[in-house]
Amino acid sequence: MHHHGGMTRLGPFSFSNLWTWSPDWVFLLAGLVVLGLYGAGVVRLYRRGDRWPVGRMVGWTAGVVSMLLVTCTGLNDYGMVLFSAHMIQHMVLSMLTPILLLLGAPITLALRALRPAGKGRPRGPRELLVALLHSRYVKVVSHPAFTIPLFIASLYGVYFTPLFDFLMQYRAGHIFMMVHFLFAGLAFFWPIMGVDPGPHRPGHVMRIIELFMGMPFHAFFGVAVMMAAHPLVTTFTAEGAPPGTNLLEDQKLAGGITWAFGEIPTAIVLIALVYQWMGSEQRHARRRDRAEERSGDAELEAYNAYLASLHKRDRRPGAGQGGAAAPVAPVAPAAEAG
Repeated sequence: MHHHGGMTRLGPFSFSNLWTWSPDWVFLLAGLVVLGLYGAGVVRLYRRGDRWPVGRMVGWTAGVVSMLLVTCTGLNDYGMVLFSAHMIQHMVLSMLTPILLLLGAPITLALRALRPAGKGRPRGPRELLVALLHSRYVKVVSHPAFTIPLFIASLYGVYFTPLFDFLMQYRAGHIFMMVHFLFAGLAFFWPIMGVDPGPHRPGHVMRIIELFMGMPFHAFFGVAVMMAAHPLVTTFTAEGAPPGTNLLEDQKLAGGITWAFGEIPTAIVLIALVYQWMGSEQRHARRRDRAEERSGDAELEAYNAYLASLHKRDRRPGAGQGGAAAPVAPVAPAAEAG
């Protein structure tokens, strides 16, 4: 039943042993496919003469690489037999990969790269994506009342119940769990710091509050695992672990990793939010300037029209002392004068 039963015992948990190629094909293929699709979207924009920010490409690529680093290396083998190694996988997949992927703005890219279906044609992929973004399903799934409990449940609900041991017996169960961690992270961070459009888009202060609503639960979970006096799960056994492993020490390390890891994404997200906040402030300021320019021009046009009407009245025969007043030169709008 245990899919790692026939494996030779792993050597000590060291960097050189982690740095080995051990692909999980589900993640490897998925990673290569999403990299390829993203690249194709960017190429299509460039061919059309559109720019796509380099930072977003870097974010997306880093996100996929971070996923592959924890699923296609020796870490994936250790994740089967050591709680601490499994926790590194879980933390990266639920808190680092999603943030990097979201900074890549994949939905925005898809909306810009997919061609709209013509008039009278059936809905194409772009229309389906827009419909999905506006659907009730996405409204629910991206709402903090759903994402925060989901994020918390993928810690407490997995490790403090028999669910973890059950899933770890099967290869499909392990993959399902990893995919769940990734999607729970994406759902949690999307409304908070996604660059992409989404149904639930609170102001920046609310986003920071949402971020800090999830984090204490995360830290508390890490501390609870560190404090536990007995093994929480039965999957990790002395027989399976590298020789000389103290399972309780390793569990403490797993808790420490969880606890410490909460700080890293929090910092990244805060920095990203502050940048987005500053950017949106500048955009608002630019919009205000443009609006003022436009209304300023409108005032000038109205003034010129007024002058022209005076001019016309003066030209009417019999106005004033028989002669026309000197024509008044219209004032040039400020935009042209600049």
